[in-house]
Amino acid sequence: MPTSTRRARERANTRERIIEAALHVLETEGVAALTIRRIATDVEYTAPVVYQHFAGKDALLLELVAHGHRLMLDEFRHALREPDADRRVLRVASEYVRFAGAHPHLYRVMNDPAIDADERRRVAQPAIDALDELLTAWSAAHDVVLPDPGEACEVLWGTLYGIASLHLGSDRAPLLAEQALRALLLGWRTEAAGQKA
Repeated sequence: MPTSTRRARERANTRERIIEAALHVLETEGVAALTIRRIATDVEYTAPVVYQHFAGKDALLLELVAHGHRLMLDEFRHALREPDADRRVLRVASEYVRFAGAHPHLYRVMNDPAIDADERRRVAQPAIDALDELLTAWSAAHDVVLPDPGEACEVLWGTLYGIASLHLGSDRAPLLAEQALRALLLGWRTEAAGQKA
C-alpha cells in the first residue's frame, strides 16, 4: 500500500475518532464540556493534532451539526419509504421529534443561533431537500398546488422544530407532531379545493 494512501486513511480515521469523541462528550455532558483540549485528551492526542482537523471549537461544532443532519436524514429515509403520501409526511414528522428527543444536546447544537446561519443552512440542505421532495410528492398525490413550496417546507420544518423544542424527550411529541401535520395538510388541501371552486 502506498504511503500516501495509508496516511490519508490514518488522517480520516483520526478525524472520525475526533468527531466520535466530540459527539460522546456533547451527548453525555452537553456543549459546555466540549473543548478542543478535552477532545484531544479523549482521543489521546495533543490539541495541535485536533487543530489539524478543525480550526477550532466552532468548526468542530459545525461538523457535529452536519453529522446530526445526516443522522436525522437517515431516520427520514426509513419514513420516506412509506407508500401512502399522507402517512409518509406523518411518519417523517414523528421521526423528526423522536430524533430530537433521542439526541437532545445534538439537536440543540443543530439549531443553535450562535452557529453561523448560512453555514447551518448549508449543512442542513440535504434534510431540507428531503422535506421539499416529501411535500412535492404529497402535493402531486393530492393535486394540490402549493403557492410557494419553499415557504411550505419552512412552515413544516418550523412546526416540527417548535414541537420538538417545547416537548423535547416527551412521549407526547410524536403525537403532537402528527396532529400538527394533519392540520397543515388539511389546511393546504382545503385551500387548494377552495381555489378550484
